[in-house]
Amino acid sequence: MTLEQKIGQFFFPAVFINDTEENIQETERLIKEHNIGGLTFFHSRASAATNYESKKKVEFNDDSYQRLKNLIVRYQKCATTPLLMSIDAEWGLAMRVEKTPQYPYAITLGALPERKIDLVYQVGKQIALDLKSAGIHYNLAPLADINNNPNNPVIGYRSFGSNKEKVAQYALEYLRGMSDVGILGCLKHFPGHGNTSVDSHLGLPVLAENLEELLENELVPFIKGIENQVDSIMIGHLAVPALNDGKETSATLSKNIIEKLLREQLGYDGLVISDALNMHSVSKLYDVKGQLEWEAFNAGNDVLCFAENVAEGIQEILKNATPERIEASLNRIMKCKQKAGLFDKNPSPAADFDFKTTSELNRKIADYCITDLKDNNSSVVIFDAKNRERLAKLSIYKTIDNPFFKTLGSFLPSPEYAIENAADLINTTLKEDLAPFDTILISLFVPKAKPLNKFDLEDSVLEFLGQLFQTKRCILYVFGNPYAIQVIPNLELTNGIVEMYQDFTEFQESAAEQLLEDKKGKGSLPVSITTI
Repeated sequence: MTLEQKIGQFFFPAVFINDTEENIQETERLIKEHNIGGLTFFHSRASAATNYESKKKVEFNDDSYQRLKNLIVRYQKCATTPLLMSIDAEWGLAMRVEKTPQYPYAITLGALPERKIDLVYQVGKQIALDLKSAGIHYNLAPLADINNNPNNPVIGYRSFGSNKEKVAQYALEYLRGMSDVGILGCLKHFPGHGNTSVDSHLGLPVLAENLEELLENELVPFIKGIENQVDSIMIGHLAVPALNDGKETSATLSKNIIEKLLREQLGYDGLVISDALNMHSVSKLYDVKGQLEWEAFNAGNDVLCFAENVAEGIQEILKNATPERIEASLNRIMKCKQKAGLFDKNPSPAADFDFKTTSELNRKIADYCITDLKDNNSSVVIFDAKNRERLAKLSIYKTIDNPFFKTLGSFLPSPEYAIENAADLINTTLKEDLAPFDTILISLFVPKAKPLNKFDLEDSVLEFLGQLFQTKRCILYVFGNPYAIQVIPNLELTNGIVEMYQDFTEFQESAAEQLLEDKKGKGSLPVSITTI
């Protein structure tokens, strides 16, 4: 390779599974002309930008998985040096590709008892097998962020929880599962994105901690990862003024954080990848194209993820970087490519994913993560013969035709009602219908995993719930992010609260069976909830 071709290896531009032929040909041109090192796959341009700048409607495509496989074959054919194919698949291919297996969020896995940590390993392994089936080598996961700020707009459910030791332990098991089937992993977002309240897609979060405090908490999972030879570490777009002479410089652009802290002090010599360089916290800093890419490389990143100015970035690095530094980064990338089997003469074919295996694993996780947040003899209240005559079931944000109610079915017969949205409270006689009942079994399906707009829980629905808790004996099952509990009023008046974390069929069936069998939940809340 020429020096210019070597620099091309540092660039991992974004590619979109459901893109136009024109865009696909542009990517092929980039691969041929610039010898880029890899690609990072997203579903579509609309979905990649939805969180922070675009209101475009995401068009779903049942054929996305096959398109992904075909594109990978097509792009590899253009490459002189095999491409390292990457994707952000924290909870499986389904995070980016419809009609593919989805696994529970990290917060759900964090609820598992430590004796069932093997299930975290299994999730890592199954996700890796699914990625392998598509031709992906590198999962930009899991998070090593400790979620110690309940108002965090972007980490939350993506973290294993608020306990540093548990986060470290579970992240390592997830990584081990992937590594055992040959898929590269990544701990993110160094030096720790948990204790922030700004979304780095939109702005620059600032960590107030000093080095001593970071070493005591945020950095613990990363240090454990380094001790266990983690494949790569992703640098987050967040500022730590205490490490940068008081300046609010993004860690992605900070030599102090990457070279001094990560490389020298913590002794990490593996691959360092930037967070996506299109994110607003850094993308608008420089007017000259290629300057951001150079600054990120100069700060210590080996891989420039979602680099938007490939040609200009290569020229800036060529003009400014030393040959020694270029060789050091190239060697790290080549080492990862070798580990991922990119230079194997006869790679073994990968089997397609299997929904049955995923479902069985999800059911095991569901059984062990059920968390009793409050229990004032809930089952006695529900199953007492006198109470059962005055028991109703209420589903919120799903119809009564849900697996939770279906599984309870004939074992717990009672009238069933639903609030699918706030309009149902205005256009129906629901309040009057519920009046004769003393006890209400409520299944709340939290609409969104992110806390924006109170998880999309409408104010009138929350108000209705608050009133219900005041006037009835209520047992609440929450299928969704446990942080949503913080926005629900009058929870102290409920008879029971059970947290289920996900609304998958397996989780609904598990919740119903646990209730019918009157079993205690085996899970524990991985984060602090202030309102209980």
